Amino acid sequence: MKILIIEDEALNASRLKRLLKELEPQCQILAIIDTVADSVKWLNSNSAPDLIMMDIRLADGLSFSIFNEVDIISPIIFTTAYDEYAIRAFKVNSIDYLMKPIEKNELEFALQKFKSFSKAANNVSDLPGILKDLINSRSFRSRFLVTYKDGYKSIDVNDVDFIFSEFKNSNLFLLNGNTVQISQSMEELEQELDPVLFFRVNRQFLIRAESIKSITNYFNSKLKIQLKLAPERDVIISREKAPLFKQWMDH
Repeated sequence: MKILIIEDEALNASRLKRLLKELEPQCQILAIIDTVADSVKWLNSNSAPDLIMMDIRLADGLSFSIFNEVDIISPIIFTTAYDEYAIRAFKVNSIDYLMKPIEKNELEFALQKFKSFSKAANNVSDLPGILKDLINSRSFRSRFLVTYKDGYKSIDVNDVDFIFSEFKNSNLFLLNGNTVQISQSMEELEQELDPVLFFRVNRQFLIRAESIKSITNYFNSKLKIQLKLAPERDVIISREKAPLFKQWMDH
C-alpha cells in the first residue's frame, strides 16, 4: 500500500506515519507534504498513490484547493482538528474523516474501509465512482416539522431562504419573509442539509446561493455578503473559509 501524507504539522505527520506503520507494516510512505502548492506539484509529477491521508487546513490554505488543480483519482482519508468541513470532504474522494488527535482504533477502522472499497473496485481508478454513488445515495433533510398554533405544520426546505442563529436559537428565514424558530442546532443542520444547496458561511448563517444579492471583498481577505431578503444583516466570511465558499459558489 503506497500512501501519501499531506499534513503541515510535523508532530501530527510523524505520529500519523508511526500509526500507519504499526497498523500496516508493509505500507510505503511516499512523501509528507505540508502545502497546497507542493501537493499540486507532487501529484502532477507522480503516479497516483493507493491512498492519501490529507489534512484540511494547510500552511498556505485549505486542501480542497488542490482539487481545483489536480484530477485526483486516489481515495482520501481526511484528518483535521475542525469538524466544520465534514460534509464537504465527502463531496470529493473521501472514504473517512478523522478528527485530531487521531486514535489508533479509528485509523484502523478507516483503513479497513479503504480495503473494503479496494476489493469492490477492479483498480484504484474505479474508486471515485463507487464513492460518488455512496455520496449520492445519502438522503438529506427535505422538510421541517414546526409547531404552529395548537399543532404542527411542515415547511419544505425549498421554501427556506437562509438559516440563522440568534440568542442560541436556530431560525428559518422563509422566502415569504417570515421567520420560524426550530429545535435543531446549526451544527445539526449543517450535517442534515444538502451541501450543494446550503453553505455554512460562519457560526451564525447557513445560506443558499439564491439568497445572495452581492459578494464583496472585506478587509484582511474576508468576504462580505448582502442577502436579498434581509439586506440589513451583515454576513462576513472569514479569510480561512473564503476559498471554500468561492469553490462552492463556482461548483
